[in-house]
Amino acid sequence: MKELKKLQKFFKTDYGKLIGFTLIVLAILSLYFRFIGPIPFSVNQTTTEKKTTFDVNGEGKATAVPDTAEINVGIRINKTTVEAAQKEANEKINKVTDELKKLGIEEKYIKTVNYSLYPEYDYRAGQKIVGYNINITLRIKVKDFDKINQVIDTATSLGANQIGNLSFTIDDEKLEELKMEARKEAIEKAKKKAKEIANAAGLRLGRIVNISENIPSDTYSSPLLREVGIGETAEEQKTEIQPGESEITASVVLSYETL
Repeated sequence: MKELKKLQKFFKTDYGKLIGFTLIVLAILSLYFRFIGPIPFSVNQTTTEKKTTFDVNGEGKATAVPDTAEINVGIRINKTTVEAAQKEANEKINKVTDELKKLGIEEKYIKTVNYSLYPEYDYRAGQKIVGYNINITLRIKVKDFDKINQVIDTATSLGANQIGNLSFTIDDEKLEELKMEARKEAIEKAKKKAKEIANAAGLRLGRIVNISENIPSDTYSSPLLREVGIGETAEEQKTEIQPGESEITASVVLSYETL
């Protein structure tokens, strides 16, 4: 009882009242956080920056003669049995491969890209199998362009009846050199254009703050493939293909600060 009276007397003093008030506030806050949650507050900050740029584009080109050709050579055979179709197709494709090697085409540049066998139906007889078709396709890579025509003529003379997908490409290292050449030209043209426009408009250009580039897919000129006509001599019937030139283009956009 004496202890309780002492405590009551203590809380009647100024210091005791302060302690008591503090304890009450802490108790209220504790109950609030427990049943309601933290007091929400947020800080909003907005930063604005004024930045003006002057953008100009330029395009550059580089040309070169391709150094690699690729062509598909295929055999298509139709026989009444699977065995007969496979035997004839394999014999012909092996002869083609052997003769291409004799022309100097390395074995690593002769690749089989398709080998398919499927039945042929006669739907008039109730979907009856009347034969089998087999397709074998080789992808030939030729580095010596003087041999492109020989490859085609040799393959067709040995029974190849599907020739197509002729394409010309450039060696990767050479291609990168051409891209760099086109890129430099594009940048120089863009700088010249920026200077001319700025002078005409009375603008003061600062430093280049950004540059973006677009190099589209390489474009190659279409090869010339002459079809054999009826009544032509053996000399006239030779395949004639010319690779033409390849064109690499680069486009850049320069962004200048304006003063």
